[in-house]
Amino acid sequence: MTTALFYLVVMVFVAAVVFLLASVLFGRGEELPPLPPGASPTRLPSEGITSQDVSRVKFQMVLRGYKMSEVDWVLQRLGTEVDELRAKVAELEQQLEGKAAAQ
Repeated sequence: MTTALFYLVVMVFVAAVVFLLASVLFGRGEELPPLPPGASPTRLPSEGITSQDVSRVKFQMVLRGYKMSEVDWVLQRLGTEVDELRAKVAELEQQLEGKAAAQ
């Protein structure tokens, strides 16, 4: 019984050492070093978002995927931009209709 317990303890110790060594050597598979806590790589211009801006958006990786607050922020900004553009299009269409009716 004592021998089995000793082997179990040694196996757990060896597994922990291998895990820590692998973690130090291989990291988390990131190409860039991790960001400091609270920092965000997410950037969008304050106005005039283009498809290139959207394609360059990067989200901070967390334990189970992307940081939800950053994704929510980007979606909110894009939604606001789309609403503003649609309002401008509607305004321009009304101006065109008004000019066409005046002629």
